[in-house]
Amino acid sequence: MKYKLLKDLYDCFYIPPELQAQKQEIEECHQALSEVLGKPERRLVLQIIDAKDRIAEDTSIDSFIAGFELAWKLSIELNHYENERSVFCRTAMGLGACFASAREDEK
Repeated sequence: MKYKLLKDLYDCFYIPPELQAQKQEIEECHQALSEVLGKPERRLVLQIIDAKDRIAEDTSIDSFIAGFELAWKLSIELNHYENERSVFCRTAMGLGACFASAREDEK
């Protein structure tokens, strides 16, 4: 897999919802189809279900990775902002600028 570490994080932290009602509905529909379809058609239905499950899993993993990437970029941006702000404050202090609270302390 392309993003093994991120997939491992996904597997570690993602807890899928129970969705009992939806699973029950799927099982009931599957049973009803199995009763009226022949073996080749049942096999085809199972292939469709498996493909849909893979799509749902891939989408979930992709969403997790996209969210992780967004959080990472926000962290970098925030860190850059804090560093830039710190440099600005040191530069301002070096030029003799002072904050209102510092002026109040001198009075």
